[in-house]
Amino acid sequence: MTTDGSSQTEPGTATRAVDKRTRTLALTALLTAAVLAYALDLGSKLMAVSRLEGQEPVTVAGRVLTLQLFRNSGAAFSSGQAFTAVFTAIAVAVVVVITRVARRLQSLPWAVALGLMLGGALGNLTDRIFRAPAVFRGHVVDFISVEHFAVFNLADSAIVCGGALMVLMSIRGTSLDGSVPQDRQGRSTLSPR
Repeated sequence: MTTDGSSQTEPGTATRAVDKRTRTLALTALLTAAVLAYALDLGSKLMAVSRLEGQEPVTVAGRVLTLQLFRNSGAAFSSGQAFTAVFTAIAVAVVVVITRVARRLQSLPWAVALGLMLGGALGNLTDRIFRAPAVFRGHVVDFISVEHFAVFNLADSAIVCGGALMVLMSIRGTSLDGSVPQDRQGRSTLSPR
């Protein structure tokens, strides 16, 4: 208290409080996106296994989009099937890196992007750990089939969407703390005013 009865705050206290609130909001957004992506992926895979196993493909949009169950031992497009353990290690590394980066996070778009990637990585990692044929060598459940493209799952979609958002944020020059370099602020129509 000062002599006139008003309270005096230390310089920078308000900034630290805003930073803490911003970090908390960003972390909440990251965790929400990750939990939603993971839950939707896990639920859809359980449903796909229970309803599509041993069944004919289900037509959604002609031959363009069908639902049919595949067990993928490799990466995207069933490539690298001999490296299942390597893909498991990569997924673990992605989870660890995102967890470490989350401490500096203050940007909501970055939080959503990292949350989608985290949820997707955890979704496919769950398959690698708990599905046959063995722990850390499990086959990922894929069931969304697009003609002339690939068969994938919701975890793959979350990873791709998160990656696309990360590319957009990188092009804009937005860092994890939400700042945009001064030289980009005047040129970008997307930068905050």
